[in-house]
Amino acid sequence: MREIIFDTETTGLDSRDDRVIELGGVELVNRFPTGRTFHHYINPQGRAIHAEAQSVHGISAADLAGKPSFAEIAEEWLKFTEGAKLVAHNATFDIGFLNVEFGRLGHPPVDNGLVVDTLALARRKHPMGPNSLDALCRRYGIDNTKRTKHGALLDSELLAEVYIELIGGKQAALILDSASAPARGGDNVRQIEIIVAERPAPLVPRLTEAERAAHAAMVATLGDKALWLKASPQEAAQALSS
Repeated sequence: MREIIFDTETTGLDSRDDRVIELGGVELVNRFPTGRTFHHYINPQGRAIHAEAQSVHGISAADLAGKPSFAEIAEEWLKFTEGAKLVAHNATFDIGFLNVEFGRLGHPPVDNGLVVDTLALARRKHPMGPNSLDALCRRYGIDNTKRTKHGALLDSELLAEVYIELIGGKQAALILDSASAPARGGDNVRQIEIIVAERPAPLVPRLTEAERAAHAAMVATLGDKALWLKASPQEAAQALSS
């Protein structure tokens, strides 16, 4: 199962008039990060950045000079997210902006059935809040000290960690005597393959003959009911070497 945890930064709050100026995402497969990411700063093509928005993300018009337009990065984003669920915090905001941007290009809107809103998940799990990204990082002990300003890629990376905590993805149950053990993460079940390799050669014994003789002398003092006397020679040698 592929999921893309993503975030946007924009020129303002009105998706009908404002523009996306940063888009970032990280890929999860079976709730584990793969290391694949997407990140672009985007030129808003003359749309001014509201002062209130700039105070949040710190991106200025000068920072976006020479950056690609949304039209230039749209196909790359669609390829990166193809077939994946889209996970965002307050997803209505981000999806609303993406739908308007794609609408300008003649692309259909994002399928709402593929969208997961972590804010809604957090409100159900922690109804007393607070449930901002920073608050959830504090709740789950996730280091967000680098987040002095909002940033699409950094926020996506933090949200990926928060999302895994929200769905209980780290509480995997492992059956160590099975070659394929089920692990439950939220409402989904995945298979974790456990490979136990055999040693190519036995470990070299670490006991000297003097140590073996000293141990035998100590066991002789324990009496006829000593547990050591009930062990086979192989079991005793294994215990001594461990």
